[in-house]
Amino acid sequence: MNAIRFPLLLDFPDTLQTERLLLRLPRAGDGAMVHAAVAESIAELRRFLGAIPWVAEEPSEQASELFCRNGHANAAARKDFPFLLLDRVTGAFVGVAGLHRPDWAVPKIEVGYWCRSSRTGHGLMTEAVRAVTAFAFEHLQAARVDLVADEENHGSRGVALRAGFTLEGMLRHDRRGPDGSLRNTCLYGQVAGGVQASS
Repeated sequence: MNAIRFPLLLDFPDTLQTERLLLRLPRAGDGAMVHAAVAESIAELRRFLGAIPWVAEEPSEQASELFCRNGHANAAARKDFPFLLLDRVTGAFVGVAGLHRPDWAVPKIEVGYWCRSSRTGHGLMTEAVRAVTAFAFEHLQAARVDLVADEENHGSRGVALRAGFTLEGMLRHDRRGPDGSLRNTCLYGQVAGGVQASS
């Protein structure tokens, strides 16, 4: 696997499907449904503010619409790949699983995700993370996918393991929590051709 000199030449689908989810890149007009999920989940999301600093802002439909429009533009520019997660049966918005901070010289990328509070605990995020990780290897030619999680975020760490990631280390006192306490960050990784963990 070699460095990607011209990521704009990479072609990839803008939708993915799993057993229960449709994953697609955001577009104009998606802000209202994203905002409703953020507003529902803001207290839970703010528990790990160091990992997702955008939740410090007061949620608004305008901010969510900007996220969607920027997400669409950034995917086109090959800078960021946020996939909206939709229930395949109902069409309801479930959350986001995206690929961020690409380093095309390796190439490697980082997966990040959040699930609306009313849909947690059903394995949907594990399903989504598996899908976007496979997308990174197949369509973005990644040699490696990183995943970072707060040591105390046991839900996120469980997703990492079920999605086939290996805990490679811990960065001690790497971030500050909302209360000012120092937090540890767990670093997980998966490499191209690696063995997937079972659920």
